[in-house]
Amino acid sequence: MSNPSLPPSRRTFLKLGGAVGAGIALSGVRPFTASADVVRPAGAELVPDSRATTLWYPAPAVEDKIIEQGLPIGNGRIGALVGGDPAADFLYLADASLWTGGANDVLEDDGQFPYEREKFGTLGLLAKARISVPAHTGVTDYRRTLDLSNGVVVITYRHQGVRYRREYYASHPDDVVVVRLSGGPMTGSVSLEPTRGETMAGPAAFTGTFGNGLKYACAVAGGVTFSGSREVVIVLSGGTNYVPDAARKFLDTSLDPLALAKQKASQALRAGGGALLATHVADYRRLYDRMSVDLGQSPPAKRALDTWSRLLARHADPATPDPELEASYLQFGRYLTITGSRDGLPMGLQGLWQNTNTPDWMSDYHTDINLQMNYWLADRAALPGSFTALADYCLAQLPVWTDSTKRLFDDPRNRFRNTSGKVAGWAVAFSTNVYGGSGWWWHPAGNAWLCNSLWDHYAFTQDKAYLARIYPLLKGAAEFWEARLVPMTVDGREVLVDDHDWSPEHGPQDTRGNTYSQEIVWDLFEHYRETVAALGRDRAYGDRIAGLQKKLYLPKVSPATGWLEEWMSPDNLGETTHRHLSPLIGFFPGDRIAADTAPPELLAGVRALLVARGMDSYGWACAWRSACWARLKDADKAYQLLLTVLRPSVANGNGTAPNFFDMYSQGSYTIFQIDANLGAPTAMAEMLVYSRPGVLELLPALPSAWARSGRVTGIGARGGFEVDLAWRDGKVTRAVVRSVGGTRTEVRAGGWRRAITLRPGQSVTVQPS
Repeated sequence: MSNPSLPPSRRTFLKLGGAVGAGIALSGVRPFTASADVVRPAGAELVPDSRATTLWYPAPAVEDKIIEQGLPIGNGRIGALVGGDPAADFLYLADASLWTGGANDVLEDDGQFPYEREKFGTLGLLAKARISVPAHTGVTDYRRTLDLSNGVVVITYRHQGVRYRREYYASHPDDVVVVRLSGGPMTGSVSLEPTRGETMAGPAAFTGTFGNGLKYACAVAGGVTFSGSREVVIVLSGGTNYVPDAARKFLDTSLDPLALAKQKASQALRAGGGALLATHVADYRRLYDRMSVDLGQSPPAKRALDTWSRLLARHADPATPDPELEASYLQFGRYLTITGSRDGLPMGLQGLWQNTNTPDWMSDYHTDINLQMNYWLADRAALPGSFTALADYCLAQLPVWTDSTKRLFDDPRNRFRNTSGKVAGWAVAFSTNVYGGSGWWWHPAGNAWLCNSLWDHYAFTQDKAYLARIYPLLKGAAEFWEARLVPMTVDGREVLVDDHDWSPEHGPQDTRGNTYSQEIVWDLFEHYRETVAALGRDRAYGDRIAGLQKKLYLPKVSPATGWLEEWMSPDNLGETTHRHLSPLIGFFPGDRIAADTAPPELLAGVRALLVARGMDSYGWACAWRSACWARLKDADKAYQLLLTVLRPSVANGNGTAPNFFDMYSQGSYTIFQIDANLGAPTAMAEMLVYSRPGVLELLPALPSAWARSGRVTGIGARGGFEVDLAWRDGKVTRAVVRSVGGTRTEVRAGGWRRAITLRPGQSVTVQPS
């Protein structure tokens, strides 16, 4: 650590616009307003290196490989990828609200939405910040570390016998990015590179306005230099005029992003580098320390390797477990959740981290698995506050989604329209942006799947105030499906089925009664009924939805394939090994089909379909498969798929990059998608604890690689509980169940069962015999 007691002449605080600090104005996902005074902790000790969970590397990131090698920092609003070159350092800065495009509500000739960068829009890269210390070439003892325990990227090295240290983090309390350089005398400069050819508005500042009216700004003191300094503190801050308010068309036209950027930078810098770090670490650890993960010890030879070498070694020697590596992968997923999702916009395909202004699929919100998978982990990983961003986003978009549905869904050109001629509630497309806009094709079941995720947060927390907040989303989705379902006679019985639709993302586009839609609508209706009962409102409509639910057609096992049917047909109408598991949504993440209560023939159909889909695919697809195999209590297959996610991404292949980002192969190149980084840890949690209404099962699918001994604390369980769990030789030795709102459940471990009743805040310790 640098010494805060150095005399002022040896410490440098770079100036922005006459105020203390170096400021880079970024865009904001929280409403970007003047900062409140930050309460500084009396002291926040860092977890020492000997106990910290870290990813580390013996060299800086290569700039043209920054998406695979750069280390991520973020505060839920702004994020950066850190390079770590001692002589020519760089940060690629991005922000969740820096979106082009708009409402995108003029349909194309086929009744679907435009899906391109001009009308739908795209998320992109904000700026590149560079820190030049020209003399620091030929350094020794270099180490680049992502410290997951403290939420800080740290670079250390020696130059001419002197030890240097750099810290990088994005503080949520101060709403700034901080870089602190310390060590021997340093001489260098800080500069800013625009990414869209913006006109400079000062020595090193620029502002811009997109065609949609979004204003943004970036600034750093022009020609900022430091000379002979032993400590240099650089603060980056800023914002756009985006606001999550449909009534204002998502823009605050009175807001000046550059002025606010300067204010935040100046206010933060007055605290000094030591206080900024202490504030950040205290805030970060308040979340991170809610859960610990110990899956067993790794061999010393594996521990000695840097992270990339360790990934390569694990893949080359699958017979030798490396449980500490896998525990760090789960904690990395938690780190991305904390740094990527706080109280602003949710994480899309790449979360907060960008390396280009032209990301694949516009870095959007995909509503047929990717956005949902991004939020499977939060509650299971003791981070319920990180889920709020998804709920807030859906509520902010709801007025526009509702209006677009009313005006556009039954367009005669839309092949997915309601043949009943009725339209109600709200719907979305397969892709959404931050302005209420939809892109690509209409996705009728997307509203129900979003509601599944929103409801699940209630299942974990039992927070009725939250349930009341999301009630308009649940009811609007139920109203949409009441208008959409069509009657059909099957085996002499009248049933209700989805209208002309698709099983994402393959097969015919005009079939009725697809399993995907039938299951997710059953789930929606079930949750709506429970919501009405919990809140004591709209009981008559709840009864009406219950009547519709009873008439829903539910899938069968195909006599032709032995699989759970996908298209209300005995035949397979799509790709056998397709990446999506759409027909299994009622098994995971849903609960209608449960491993210990469903008819054996139905479970056999689930298993047969999983077998047919295969054990290799993209990272997110393997994560979904792994969670399904965990639900089937097949530890070997669940773990095998986790290792497939962890395979090193080489030669533009699917897998895990050196910085742990999951890479999605596009043949001649790969792109980062964050969903697998959050979905695979979810599958790991499902291997350890399976919770559903009324049941909390311990170690349902414990892999042999973790079986010798282990311990987790704080893992979330549906029903309103948290669990601390320890095991040895594959058997639970002790568990503590705490209520965070739940009252009753049955705890199971192998053949052991015990019913427990708790009040919120109470806990009970169980030791299965």
